[in-house]
Amino acid sequence: MSDSLVKEMEFAVEAAWQAGRSTLGYFLTAVRPEWKEDATPVTVADREAEETIRKLLAKAYPADGIVGEEFGNVRGTSGRRWLVDPIDGTKSFIQGVPLYGVLIGLEVGGEMVAGAAYMPALDEMVCAARGEGCWWNGRRASVSSVASLADACVCYTSSRSFSEHGKADAWEAVRAGARISRGWGDCYGYLLVATGRADIMLDPVVNPWDCGPLPPILEEAGGTFTDWQGRRTVFGPDGFATNGSLYDELLPFLRD
Repeated sequence: MSDSLVKEMEFAVEAAWQAGRSTLGYFLTAVRPEWKEDATPVTVADREAEETIRKLLAKAYPADGIVGEEFGNVRGTSGRRWLVDPIDGTKSFIQGVPLYGVLIGLEVGGEMVAGAAYMPALDEMVCAARGEGCWWNGRRASVSSVASLADACVCYTSSRSFSEHGKADAWEAVRAGARISRGWGDCYGYLLVATGRADIMLDPVVNPWDCGPLPPILEEAGGTFTDWQGRRTVFGPDGFATNGSLYDELLPFLRD
């Protein structure tokens, strides 16, 4: 791996940290959301955090493109682009629940190769770059060794969303077969898998910016990140992470 990619992982860490710290000024202040056309909430904290990241990107990597949740896309000229979610888990943020994160991922040649996920209210940073491992608050991160669904902890964001997106049967089969299921959701569920504290994370619907740093984080930790058809992409309609050992057992539950 080139030194530049390590530097870009470090850039993602710094940018996620700065943006995340800015959100804490609004956390637990009863900040009022606005509602976007897709019926999802947005707050002043989301917008300020993304503005912070975009300013840092414009200075450090002005030729790179950006895919951001709140302010749209910048095409760029380098052939690379950054996927930015300033607050993944805005509903948790509004509720005063600390399970929200800042996500920054770098795409090169159609593959996510580096990124960082920062949980500001928990002060947890997870980052990775291809070939350089996954790191959790400065120490090496790795997935669990659980080898059976019957022994697994499954995370999800919203139980209702499975039925809303026509995936209730798949969810019920996985939930019923698991040792435990918990709604430690949004990006945090994926980070729990990467750090060995959970074994499976399922989302029946995702956007690309929800997933930017997750493929390198999960894979460098020894796990998997795909859509429900098994494609290694952040541009699928859904998201699915495992500790690697459980992937082959779980995929048949999820495929159409």
